[in-house]
Amino acid sequence: MRTALLSAAAALFICPAVYAAPASDCKMQAVQDLNRLSPQGHAIYSAIADKKFFLRWITCDDVQLGLATAVHESVHMLTEEKDAFPLIEGGSIKRAHAVSRFYPPREIAARFDRSSAYVETYLRPGAASSSSDFLYLLDELNAYSHDLNSAIRLQPLHKGGSQVDHRDGLAALMSFVMAYADTAKRQKPATWEGLQKPEVKKVLQTLWGQAETVLTASCGTPGIGRDDRKSIGFMCDAKNNGAMGDLLGRPAACASACLQPGTVSESGTSATR
Repeated sequence: MRTALLSAAAALFICPAVYAAPASDCKMQAVQDLNRLSPQGHAIYSAIADKKFFLRWITCDDVQLGLATAVHESVHMLTEEKDAFPLIEGGSIKRAHAVSRFYPPREIAARFDRSSAYVETYLRPGAASSSSDFLYLLDELNAYSHDLNSAIRLQPLHKGGSQVDHRDGLAALMSFVMAYADTAKRQKPATWEGLQKPEVKKVLQTLWGQAETVLTASCGTPGIGRDDRKSIGFMCDAKNNGAMGDLLGRPAACASACLQPGTVSESGTSATR
């Protein structure tokens, strides 16, 4: 689940016009902008039956954030409805329920800064389902891939001084999945064996490859990261990425270009999706 700094209460918003339009008008304009700028994000809107669920996440004071959040949350809904992960390029891949029998992801929390909102939200014992079930950690990985993919394409809608941590979520979830694989290889032989099963490996390869592509593409977009350097640095450290490379059958990419000066904003409002 994505928890964002959004308000559900809004009767009127000031839109890019000379008058105050009803929120519903702003939301429909936002959907049109999504179709124009991020057709892949709009495909999620088209696929979801409950359009009101999608629209509820959109606010006209930060359309970029609202639309990315709507895509993120709708990906979760579609995943649950279809029992499959919808993919950015179209189609889907069935969830591998075998991973629910693997060790709980909360056991990797100690490898990260416990003050991180992402650790608190997704790995803290008793928090989200992702803390106890690897299936839902993969669900978040996929949702954040869609989220960031839309956010970077919606950059023309960005307002100066508004939310800037779009890249943080995907980077954090990628580091969690990498740490999970590394811990499995080192300490959890049953899970490590399970991760190498063809069905499970295929899901991992698909979702990780998609995430790599999106994260790397985001490096050319300035001002959309806040604490992403920590997560990306974790992934680029050879001590952490060997197991993921084994599962991929190639070295795991770590978006090192995002570590270059000028790619991360040091200020802005934090949000956890």
